[in-house]
Amino acid sequence: MPPLDLNEQPDQLRALARSFEELHDRVRDLSYTPGTDALHKITPLLLAAQELTAAALGHLRALDDSTYTGVTGSRAGLEALSAIVAGASLACTDLAEAISANPYEGAPYAGYPADDAQARAARHGEAIPRMNSHLKDAVHQLDVGATACHYLATSINSSLPTTSPHPPQAVAKLNDTQHSALQSLAQGEGRLYERVQRGRSVNRVAANDGTRISIATFRTLARHGLVTTDTSTPLLVGQAISVTEQGQRALVQFRPTATLTTTAVPAPNTSATPGVRR
Repeated sequence: MPPLDLNEQPDQLRALARSFEELHDRVRDLSYTPGTDALHKITPLLLAAQELTAAALGHLRALDDSTYTGVTGSRAGLEALSAIVAGASLACTDLAEAISANPYEGAPYAGYPADDAQARAARHGEAIPRMNSHLKDAVHQLDVGATACHYLATSINSSLPTTSPHPPQAVAKLNDTQHSALQSLAQGEGRLYERVQRGRSVNRVAANDGTRISIATFRTLARHGLVTTDTSTPLLVGQAISVTEQGQRALVQFRPTATLTTTAVPAPNTSATPGVRR
């Protein structure tokens, strides 16, 4: 078997992150009716989560058997990847728990009455909150997994030797909003937080100078390797955000969006139109 090419790992991990994000959105947007409909809709989500677990485990084994273990800071990277495996596995468990909490329609034992409409509605009413709670937990695990994959990809990319024969990765072009966010985070003391809002986990970014940074903008910066966070700190406490070397290059190379200007043209003076004689 040929040795693992570490230069390919960042792109592969970002692809894995996108798979986490896609499944995250599918679970988050799931609409179902308890019973057979829920079973049919949750089953493919559980199978997809199992595939993510296997993929993350494959990356962990490959990196653990590679020259990556000799790279400074690789232990933290392997621990982060093992946490991604655990998170994907927990998402599988959450989805399986949702299937377990799902009320099924079948014939009762002999001597027991069959459910009437009222009893069925009561069983469904008890099951739905439990199922939704398990699905919400799965969404959280998938979101954390996607974010961790992006951070690990950036970490591995920054640890590669500068003498690599591969050309350096092109710096992402920033729009005005992204540049403002990155410039604010470059001042230091920015943090990524997680809080529960209306029963759902929500991430937010706090900048030292008060600049408002949406989580979508922050994730775009992280996806392009322009920022990293200190994952050793819990999100509830707040993870410190750092601008990477690529992020600093993006700030230097930024060019603001050109503003289109127009010049007013005076209306013609019709009172002096030639060729008209009285």
